[in-house]
Amino acid sequence: MTHFLWLTLLRAALAGGCITAVLPIQAQTVDVASAEKLIEDSKCGKCHSLDKQKDGPSFKKTAAKYKGKADAEAKLVTHMTTAPTVEIDGVKEEHTKIKSKDEAAIKNLARYILSR
Repeated sequence: MTHFLWLTLLRAALAGGCITAVLPIQAQTVDVASAEKLIEDSKCGKCHSLDKQKDGPSFKKTAAKYKGKADAEAKLVTHMTTAPTVEIDGVKEEHTKIKSKDEAAIKNLARYILSR
């Protein structure tokens, strides 16, 4: 492939947003401070922690569950925004929705969890 053709294809991919879609989670930047603030504001720490099991799985366990899965970020975003039914100690309850409507902030939080 010629240098010119390669640059043309790269520019087209960047313009179309294709490059971000194929980068692994670890290669995408995570705003740690913003993610941790959203965790605090949404009271996620009540049921989740970074590396210890509480009522909900640790972020480390969640990251391991989704490792290598192309749809990991999308699945976490859906889980955090749709309030699915979860089971805690044999009792079914609605998972609390994340306290944000900002799609970028929610995706950042998903990447934060997946990078643990």
